[in-house]
Amino acid sequence: MEEDLRPRRIRAIVGLGNPGRDLELTRHNLGFEVVDFLKGRSEFAAEKRLYLRCLAEISSLSVVLLKPTTYMNRSGIAVERLAEEMELAPEEILVIADDFNLPLGLIRLRQSGSDGGHNGLASIIYHLGSEDFPRIRLGIGPAPDGVPSEEFVLERFAESETSVVREMIKRTADAVALWLSDGFEKSASVYNQAPLEN
Repeated sequence: MEEDLRPRRIRAIVGLGNPGRDLELTRHNLGFEVVDFLKGRSEFAAEKRLYLRCLAEISSLSVVLLKPTTYMNRSGIAVERLAEEMELAPEEILVIADDFNLPLGLIRLRQSGSDGGHNGLASIIYHLGSEDFPRIRLGIGPAPDGVPSEEFVLERFAESETSVVREMIKRTADAVALWLSDGFEKSASVYNQAPLEN
């Protein structure tokens, strides 16, 4: 029997972030915010103390939305558990994460790649044993001179940045919808564009 070489459909979308009220709305939690935007009226339920999970319909397709509650550096534990339970290949899991190497407002769609210095992506790569999962990176940079990246990502956005951030979250959700309906190439051609102006 010939191997099916058609691209696998995305069946789960994972937004990366840190749990806890004190870490809400920080730069590192943009993945959570995008998934919250995507869920619409669906409600998250806690499962196995590893993640919050719900089922949502996006572009007329049912997808699982996931928010790991393991803290960023251990995100892979939750993603690995989900992959085992749903029998998901890495190519079927879309990960959404912040990126301080990209300027604020820029989003980048990729079908695979390295962790780029992001501890959440590094954890997922380690636990899945693969870099071949799609991801969308949301620009939060650059970090100010003299501010360590690990401190910068845990800061909240400045008031002057909030309109750009809100629009970036919406554009990312739109990019996800187009990716699911029309595929990666179409979505990347539309959304891998210049950053929004602050």
